[in-house]
Amino acid sequence: MPIPSHVPAHLVYEIDMYALDGIEEGYHEAWSRIQRPDTPPLIWTPFTGGHWIATRGDLINDIYVDPSRFSSEVIFLPKEAGERYEMVPTRMDPPEHTPYRKVLDKGLSVGQIRKIEDRVRKVAIDLIDGFASKGKCEFGRDYAQAFPVQVFMALADLPLSDAPALSLLATDMTRPSGNTPAEMAKTLGDANKGFFDYVAPIVDARTGGTGDDLITVMVNSDINGVPIEREKAIALIALLLLGGLDTVVNFLGFMMTYLARHPETVEELRADPIKLQRSAEEMFRRFPVISEARMVAGDTQYHGVTLMKGDMILLPTSLHGLQESENPDPWKVDLSRKRISHSTFGAGPHRCAGLHLARMEVIVTLQEWLKRIPSFRLEDERAPIYHSGIIAAVSNIPLVWSVDNSADHPA
Repeated sequence: MPIPSHVPAHLVYEIDMYALDGIEEGYHEAWSRIQRPDTPPLIWTPFTGGHWIATRGDLINDIYVDPSRFSSEVIFLPKEAGERYEMVPTRMDPPEHTPYRKVLDKGLSVGQIRKIEDRVRKVAIDLIDGFASKGKCEFGRDYAQAFPVQVFMALADLPLSDAPALSLLATDMTRPSGNTPAEMAKTLGDANKGFFDYVAPIVDARTGGTGDDLITVMVNSDINGVPIEREKAIALIALLLLGGLDTVVNFLGFMMTYLARHPETVEELRADPIKLQRSAEEMFRRFPVISEARMVAGDTQYHGVTLMKGDMILLPTSLHGLQESENPDPWKVDLSRKRISHSTFGAGPHRCAGLHLARMEVIVTLQEWLKRIPSFRLEDERAPIYHSGIIAAVSNIPLVWSVDNSADHPA
């Protein structure tokens, strides 16, 4: 993209969020190359349709919590693709956003999530028991891509056989293919429509129902005292599916790749059950996977930079959690860290509603995995393949362990 007249030349950096330089060494490592001491707090890239990038944790948090200046009207890049994203309520700003968020919070509250812990744990146990005695697994295929998906499909009372097609749609939303903004917009728009087409008959069937599954609870909720509109219900349930089928899947892959390389952290988790239960927040800080955006709501000056209405600002959450001044020794998973600063779940009115479920899934995974597989490593250190996008991913995670050491759990 040509450089807009209000963008100073010294703020222009060539950064492609979908093809980060050095990503073969790691997704988080690739983003960290940008966060040098001499890098300005706001920089501009002509890639992905042209947009700003916030490079400091305080800016990322500030932009998240201020929808009056930084709108959620468009949150995906390139902007042309983000305009095809139609899910509710992520594209809304307060006060329109607020009643829809209350509906999400009702269905995904701490109390509601605690009620399903036994079901979540059974899914984890069944999956791990399926390969623990083999001494190896491909973690992404055998666990990460199965566990959160099975949990969510059960919560939503949807057939597990539908999950592969929905997961492909989720990938097209968060890492859309295409060589131009127009091509990426088509990919994302088609995937958005695919979610809506899948959800519409389910919403119709469950409207007026009395079931306790997540979808029935949501579609029979009120918005400002009146039943939720059908179109808004479809967009809301589509958002639930997108969030439930991609984010935790990819987070788990990054977490387990790290643990396979750091047996001392694994041993610390095993030695202290309380520390393990409290470890989720540090894991979230260390392995953020989301890079979404906000749209400038009006012409303004911000940190000495002129921003014009409609400009897009990318918020790579890894640049908050892995910033040295925000979290000393940030590359280390420090299970005794006292002050944890990150934007992994966003912040402000759009802070991720699914964080309580994500936290439970991480804790349950660690508990049940380490009971059965107390030590493990990467079979091939060069194997993991990293992917950047709105939600980052790591694939090809071959783990191996001694079978003799994997049977210390009750039969």
